[in-house]
Amino acid sequence: MPITGVLDTIFKSYDVRGLCPEQLSAPIARRVGAGFARWLATNRLGEKVVLAGDMRPSTPGLIDALADGICEQGLDVVVAGLSSTDQLYFASGWLGLPGIQVTASHNPAQYNGMKMCRAMAAPIGAETGLNEIKALAAQELEPAARRGERTEVATLSAYADHLHSLVPLEEIRPLSVVVDAGNGMAGLTVPEVLGRSALRITPLYFELDGSFPNHPADPLDPANLVDLQRRVRAGAAPLRLAFAGGADPGFVVGERGGPGPASAITALIAERELMRSPGETIVHNVITSKMVPEVVRAAGGTPSRTKVGHSNMKARMAEQNAVFGGEHSAHYYFRDFYFADTGMLAAMHILSALGEQVGPLSELVARYDRYAASGEINSTVDDAERALRAVHEHATGMDAQIDRLDGITAELGDGAWFNVRASNTEPLLRLNVEAADPARMEQLRDELLAVIRR
Repeated sequence: MPITGVLDTIFKSYDVRGLCPEQLSAPIARRVGAGFARWLATNRLGEKVVLAGDMRPSTPGLIDALADGICEQGLDVVVAGLSSTDQLYFASGWLGLPGIQVTASHNPAQYNGMKMCRAMAAPIGAETGLNEIKALAAQELEPAARRGERTEVATLSAYADHLHSLVPLEEIRPLSVVVDAGNGMAGLTVPEVLGRSALRITPLYFELDGSFPNHPADPLDPANLVDLQRRVRAGAAPLRLAFAGGADPGFVVGERGGPGPASAITALIAERELMRSPGETIVHNVITSKMVPEVVRAAGGTPSRTKVGHSNMKARMAEQNAVFGGEHSAHYYFRDFYFADTGMLAAMHILSALGEQVGPLSELVARYDRYAASGEINSTVDDAERALRAVHEHATGMDAQIDRLDGITAELGDGAWFNVRASNTEPLLRLNVEAADPARMEQLRDELLAVIRR
């Protein structure tokens, strides 16, 4: 396949991701590194890059290839080695450098990828540099007159110090916690971060192994929470944490074995941040529960709604200097963490909140359980635009208030709402529905699925 075809395949809206080495090989990584360096130099965005990566077997070779391409273009490289994704974002802010994390996050073992950021963990997406980097990577760029130098840096201890400065856990009561690292990077970061407290941690799959021998490192899939749920039935601990391969995102699992609702956790952390920083802005995306802006307003904050996607969330937070932001996908963003997402800091907030009460997680989040939600439902369609037009026409006939911030969001007279969005990478429409009770939610869900799949 021509180089442009390969790059078109692996460059997504927010990152680079593909089968390794069939699509994402060392020569391709060298080109991406060179393109990234040339883009930084052309836009005067830095003269040095920090690189890190997860535990996949292909990661060290990709880091070496990226470093080679960057140094060839005259920029220096600082290699931070094994890191969680949020640890790389920390390094970018701590060192004031643009960076690349080599990871495929929750994707299967045969994949790898890259998440890029400007200095201070500022996001890079398709419209903010990724397309330009792809175009440069397609060229055989001339080397710079001076070759850059490669050095190394350790960031884990400083990362843990920073997190504890934001949510101290040293004095927390001795809660029992089971943590499923899924053989991913949480196996490295959890002992360093949560080990500094009186928490009684039961480790599950902490051995770093990018082949994921126990289960895929995707806590979004309920099938991958089965081992944690067994611990629930065994009464091992009142709280469980599950992390993706790159330790992003992090999922909280309650004493009944179900994942803590991301919208409820967003609301809980928002309240905590607003207690510390009254009157600040909280960012949420278009498909979090409408309970979130209700809670934010009641706590004296200002809710700000934006499109789905980490680049959109980070950009909106920086634009409005928001103190916190949360997504339905369990990504949580903090101003004091360079506006970047960190599942570890979110988990620390939950642990701190639990430490302030004697009840379990279910009691902690019960007051945020106001509405019935469908969760995200995907439908394969032949023509996404045509299906969206059909949904828009249907919503108009329902006398709904409609906006097009991200797909189609319609709010109905009884307070129910729905959102339908097209996938950026697949022929899918994604439906989310919320209503006052399960019966109304199910009726509206089925009605809309009939329109979408017709």
